Amino acid sequence: MRRRPLLLFLVVATVALVPWIGFLLVTLPDQYQTRHWRLAWVGFDLALVVLLGLAAWFGWRRRRAAVPLLVATAALLCCDAWFDVVLDWNSPDRWLSLATAVLVEVPIAVLLAVRARTIVTAGVASRELTVHDIELVLGNPSAQRMLTLLGTRVMTTDELAAAASLSREEVRATLRELSRAGYVEAAGQGWRDVPLNLRAPRPEDIAEADRPRFEAFWDARLAHELKLFRRAFRHPERFGPWAQGSRARLLLSQGELRRFADEYLELLDRYQLLHADGGGDGDGDGEVRAVALRFYAFPDDLLTADTDSASGRAVPVDGPGRDTP
Repeated sequence: MRRRPLLLFLVVATVALVPWIGFLLVTLPDQYQTRHWRLAWVGFDLALVVLLGLAAWFGWRRRRAAVPLLVATAALLCCDAWFDVVLDWNSPDRWLSLATAVLVEVPIAVLLAVRARTIVTAGVASRELTVHDIELVLGNPSAQRMLTLLGTRVMTTDELAAAASLSREEVRATLRELSRAGYVEAAGQGWRDVPLNLRAPRPEDIAEADRPRFEAFWDARLAHELKLFRRAFRHPERFGPWAQGSRARLLLSQGELRRFADEYLELLDRYQLLHADGGGDGDGDGEVRAVALRFYAFPDDLLTADTDSASGRAVPVDGPGRDTP
C-alpha cells in the first residue's frame, strides 16, 4: 500500500473508532457469561509464548525481523496486564493481578519496546568532526594503527604493543587520547573499538584558521579512497564473495535524499553493533572480517554537464536504473 492511502486509512480508522467506543460504552452489559473461556486464555498465552520464542530466536540470529516480534510481544503483554487487572478487580485475585501487571508484565513490555527501538536506531554515537580528530587520526600513525587493530577484536595493552610495535607507555598514552575522543573504550582487561559516526561540519561552521587543516584532511582521505577503489576495481579476484557493489540513479527531492541517507546510516550503525561486543558471527555463516563500505550521493545532472576535454561532448556518467558489478 502506498504511503498516502495508508495514512488516509489510519486517519479514517481513528475517527471511526471514536463513536464505536461510545456505542460500546452505552450498550455493553457490566457482566457477560461466555463459553470457551479457558480456550481463549490458553490460546492467548500460547501466542505469547510463540512470540517470545521467535523474538529470542531472531534476536540470537541478529535479524531485523526481531523488531516487529518484540513490538507485538510488548503489545500482548500490555493487553494481558489490562485484562488481568480489569477482569479480576472484583475478585480475591485482584492484588495478585495488579502486582503481576506492575512488577512483571508492563516492565517486560517496556524493556522489549525499548530494545526494539534500539535495534531500529542502533544507538551509535554521532558528532561532528573536529580539528582534534584530524590531529589524532591523521597526525598520529600510532593511533591509526591501533584503531585498525581494535577494529577486528578486543585486545589488551600488551597485545596492542606487540602487534603495533610500540612501547606499553606509548600505547597507554594513545589509548587515553582515543578514549577521551570517544574512539575506544575499556572492555574487561582489554580495549575495543567504539562505533562512532563522525559527520563533516558545514563549511560555514568551520573557523577560517581551521579550514586549511580540514582541506588537507579531506584531500588525504580522498586520495586514500581513490587508492583503495583502484586496487579493489583492478583486482576483484582477490576478494571473491567479499566484494560487493552497486550503482543507482534515482529521482529524489532534497528531503527524500536526506531520509535515504538517514536510513543508510541507521542500517550501517545497526551492522556496526553486531560485533561491537567482541562476540562471534551473528549469522553463524563463517569468518568475520573488517569490510570497507562507502556511500556517496550527488546531483547527476551536474556530472553529466562535465565535458570531455578532447571531444567537447558530454560524458555519460550512469544510465537509469541500478547496476551491480
